[in-house]
Amino acid sequence: MKDATYLANGLKTKQFSSEELFTETKRKIEKLNPEINAFVTLESLDFQSNGKQPQLESDSLLAGIPFPLKMLGQEKKGWLATSGSRIFEQHRASKNSNYVQAVEKAGLVPFGQTNAPEFGFKNITDPQLYGPARNPWNLAYSPGGSSGGAAAAVAAGIVPMAGASDGGGSIRIPASFSGLIGLKPSRGTMPVGPNAWRGWQGASIDFGLTVSMRDTKALFHALQGINSGAPYQVTPAFWQQHPVKERLKIAVCVDSPIGSKVSVDAQIAIQNALHFLEQSGHEIVEIPYPLDGRTLINSYYQMNGAETAAMIESIENGLQRGIESNELEPISWTIWQYGKKLSAADYVHSLHVWDHAAVTMESLFESFDLFLSPTTADTAPKITADLQSDLIRQQMADVPHLSADEGLAVVSAMFEESLTITPYTQLANLTGQPAISLPTHVSEEGLPLGIQFMAARGREDLLFQIGELFEKHGLFYLPPEIEKA
Repeated sequence: MKDATYLANGLKTKQFSSEELFTETKRKIEKLNPEINAFVTLESLDFQSNGKQPQLESDSLLAGIPFPLKMLGQEKKGWLATSGSRIFEQHRASKNSNYVQAVEKAGLVPFGQTNAPEFGFKNITDPQLYGPARNPWNLAYSPGGSSGGAAAAVAAGIVPMAGASDGGGSIRIPASFSGLIGLKPSRGTMPVGPNAWRGWQGASIDFGLTVSMRDTKALFHALQGINSGAPYQVTPAFWQQHPVKERLKIAVCVDSPIGSKVSVDAQIAIQNALHFLEQSGHEIVEIPYPLDGRTLINSYYQMNGAETAAMIESIENGLQRGIESNELEPISWTIWQYGKKLSAADYVHSLHVWDHAAVTMESLFESFDLFLSPTTADTAPKITADLQSDLIRQQMADVPHLSADEGLAVVSAMFEESLTITPYTQLANLTGQPAISLPTHVSEEGLPLGIQFMAARGREDLLFQIGELFEKHGLFYLPPEIEKA
């Protein structure tokens, strides 16, 4: 398989040149992007236009690999920085983000920018600014969101890895829907700043989407680090080596945390995984979902509302004018209007819910090495799926006239259809723990669905170990374009 490690080695051993690699990448984009709409810009792809070839760093496992950035937060000086919003259609970044600096230090070569929904608020990718990204497995379906363009680019075989970020599942959801490996690292392990330091109070983190465990590990170790100004720090113990446990104790729960339907495919994916894990000698214990999913998701909406209210206020100050409702997509506008209803006490109480969840999960990991669930409750929705009813859309329009509690009810209803498909991923964002989606199942309709493992903070090594186990036994179902490469 031609993963990033394979291609980087080919560059080092001069089996092919950087120009040949980028020319082939450009050819694939020209052929495939008109259908999948993964890329929304193609900055720095053409050597003739950027005037230089990448310099390979001998000590980097990924040196020279073309690496697209997500059009949301992964800012490179002079490149468009729209966040998928029409408000910022012509806005350009004034400096490199620390994540992009780490990417370049790792020898990866940023180029192009991938499609993302406005401000990353959706688990699908269909911004009005750029149009929908499409799933290479079946163009009638979404690749997920908010890192949907990145997922489509990798799943189509254009690039072996791509920049992605995860604030509520935005790496793992598209990984599940698109048949990829999606790691959300522990809070505080990836670079943040210099413009945005807190990232939804630590819930959001930058990383990438990959097609092999060796690439996942290489990217994690290349990017991990602590910025001195970061509000969320990890201790040196996070980087320590742990002895490998041959027999892991794994908690498992298939039930949706919000009591919604779990598809037959998601249940089959878990049952197949359990059968394999038991055959491999690991201890499996079925448990009820450890937390109240509704309380968790309500606290997430409160954070999101408050952060959005602050963000739009900052935008208005910068523009020196107010933002009109028709300048934002309906979901963004509704979250903003709800956020303006919240008090400081509401926001603090929501973070207390997160802290309680973190303590509960760390207690669980004193008894278990890993926690297994489906990544998503179903396969990807169709591009044409209507995830809000006309009644809900009318309620969204009325939010400015409602109380905070009434506004929360509308936001909950607005996201309910989407949430029933992806109810499992938000927990790891709120607790700061690492989680990974592995591509272990394909439905009879030919659509992928992942399984998710969570671990205690700083224990990415256990996620790498379990991922490598499935990979070594040929249990990954990667996109067809990846498998035949």
